[in-house]
Amino acid sequence: MAGPGFLVAGRYRLRSKVGGGGMGAVWLAHDQLLDREVAVKQVVSTEGMTHTTADETRQRAMREGRIAARLGHRNAIAMHDVAVEDGEPWLVMEYLPSRSVAQILHAAGTLPAEQVAQIGAQVADAMAEAHDEGIVHRDIKPGNILIANSGRSAGLVKITDFGISRVDDEVQVTQSGVITGTPAYFAPEVARGTDPSAASDVYSLGATLYTMVEGQPPFGVDENSLVLLDRVARGVINPPICAGALAPILLRMLEPSPANRPTMAEARDTLARLAAGDGVSSEQVLSGRVTKIDGGTPTWVRRTATPQPGALGSYDRTAVPGPHHPGPHQPYPSHPYPLSGHPPQPSRSAVPVASAVFLGFLVLAVIALVLIAVLR
Repeated sequence: MAGPGFLVAGRYRLRSKVGGGGMGAVWLAHDQLLDREVAVKQVVSTEGMTHTTADETRQRAMREGRIAARLGHRNAIAMHDVAVEDGEPWLVMEYLPSRSVAQILHAAGTLPAEQVAQIGAQVADAMAEAHDEGIVHRDIKPGNILIANSGRSAGLVKITDFGISRVDDEVQVTQSGVITGTPAYFAPEVARGTDPSAASDVYSLGATLYTMVEGQPPFGVDENSLVLLDRVARGVINPPICAGALAPILLRMLEPSPANRPTMAEARDTLARLAAGDGVSSEQVLSGRVTKIDGGTPTWVRRTATPQPGALGSYDRTAVPGPHHPGPHQPYPSHPYPLSGHPPQPSRSAVPVASAVFLGFLVLAVIALVLIAVLR
């Protein structure tokens, strides 16, 4: 059984487990041949699986290795090797001491809009190159965006986990009738059963950036994946109220219609311009690290803050029976609200209204009792 000290393929010595994903555990390991630290993904053991399921699992692992190896972008985790141990594939990747955006949001709640724009621009730059290669990520979310948190790399942004990605000319190996990904960051058309596309990646990145400034995904949170999937399929987001100057580009990226969304390259250019501000070029934003307005490193990059109430909930990759189709009595909206002007404020809760009514009746009752006492 794999554990600290285990040697993979006679070369990679496991040190400690540093994370996990939909396909297995991720280990910090030492490459004994090149004397460097690497991240090694241990694919879920195929022991006990049917021959078909085991073969599909191995194919997905090999596909992730091939896809990631095609990308040479500074904002994407590099794939070094695919090692085989006892017939099982292990993915050997660049090791980046970091925290995911999901972990950062658990601690900080939200991030400043200008820093979100920087992160978004760099992820969009990597994904624009991926789309040029015909690669669709299919699972962009806070947990798959890493921010380096130590040394000279602190503030460096990288997209990772191409485990359910797909190349345009590749045969699909996911199960028929099952949607893979994370429902909170799905595009509406994906929730309704359409195959993910580059436009779907744009939507998922928009949903991720929305979460970073608003503190929760655009469709809210719900532990019931099917309830959330239904909400996503209808495409009506909660209007952003904290996004500031980011709101227009977020709303474009979160357009219900894929045809109305910007390309990933267009989203990158807009986000880079917003992040640049005065005295900094878009090129500097794309090639630099996440910084504050004054050029310093944000405190959240290097240390963990105290978790905030209502911070982002946990969303692991989920296989959801699908697609989901809203009933005929609830048609798909053409758009949740007009893009021109300001988005409407969220409706007031019914609870304060009920409390006010109760208080009014209580006051009237007190007045009635006083009048009765006086008349006596």
